[in-house]
Amino acid sequence: MPLIAIRRGYLLSLWFGIVLFAVTTVHAADLKTRNVILITTDGLRWQEVFTGAEKALISKEPGGVTDVPAIEKQFWRESPDERRAALLPFFWNTIAREGQIYGNLPKGSSSQITNTMKFSYPGYNEILTGFFDPAIDSNAKKPNRNLTVLEWLHRKPAFNGKVAAYSAWDVTPFIINRERCGFPVMGGWEPLPEPDPNARQKLLNELIADTTRPNSAEVIDSFLYQAAREHLVRHQPRVMYIGFLETDAWGHAGRYDNLLTSAHAVDQYIQRLWETVQSLEQYRDKTTLIISTDHGRGSGPVDWKNHGQKIEGAEDMWMAFLGPDTPALGERTQCDRVTQSQIAATLAALLGEDYHSAVPHSGPVIKSVIKDVVGKP
Repeated sequence: MPLIAIRRGYLLSLWFGIVLFAVTTVHAADLKTRNVILITTDGLRWQEVFTGAEKALISKEPGGVTDVPAIEKQFWRESPDERRAALLPFFWNTIAREGQIYGNLPKGSSSQITNTMKFSYPGYNEILTGFFDPAIDSNAKKPNRNLTVLEWLHRKPAFNGKVAAYSAWDVTPFIINRERCGFPVMGGWEPLPEPDPNARQKLLNELIADTTRPNSAEVIDSFLYQAAREHLVRHQPRVMYIGFLETDAWGHAGRYDNLLTSAHAVDQYIQRLWETVQSLEQYRDKTTLIISTDHGRGSGPVDWKNHGQKIEGAEDMWMAFLGPDTPALGERTQCDRVTQSQIAATLAALLGEDYHSAVPHSGPVIKSVIKDVVGKP
């Protein structure tokens, strides 16, 4: 081949490479998001998110409610819109106006898991890796062989030392594979992953050690919130996962009153986290929240307490997004189905990273959540 042709070929290849790099850089540069906080509240049904408290369950039977008038006064309203706003005011007064919420089935918005298990470890694996692993078929404390998007990001120089995960569940350190991942992970009733705790963190460690445990595997959400918020303020990670659990625990216990109270509390925790990030220069107008759940639950007087392979409807869940790169489309209706497997790639794309190309068997980015997507066709 003539030398001039080789040179032309080289220059053409170089030109295409520069263009490709420039396009990717423009996409990343156009994003305002510099930080993402992923929040889950375990097993909270889409029914409560979109229609609020269910009248039939505000009862001694089948709802297990100890003070029916008090719960009715706090959470019951005549219209679904009023009920959901009473239960989750931050969701419906802020996220519904400034962000996006998926999963209202009667309005043509389907948000589903892709795993067939309909319980927690497979669900969190799907959220954090972007795919269903059939080998994960229990909640056993086995280190996850799969790399989560959190660990994938942490291995990049821009995020090294800037990732953290705090969860109320003691299986989470295994799902994230704490021994391998290289960043702080808290799960359940254990001391905070802080080598040099400040006064607030020392007090939290004492409370965690001294409190009578209603459930040996699941630290109460209020402790988890305070621990996560203190890490956020003190270390200011770029990527953080926070996992609440009481909405699932009270469902299994058949206490609808405590389930509603816990859901309302999580909504308030999320509002306080949002207010915190807006008060800090590192995060203000540069942070996106992703909020979701690991699975749904059944319906009716018994199955509202349960989920799993045999429970119809437990595959239906919900997700929400709030941040500077998410168009304010509010409650989505008559839209394409979204899946739990798409959260990981969407999280990375908000940070200018193309996880789906690196892990092709993961779910693709939810493009409507981001104004400009890295790697989009």
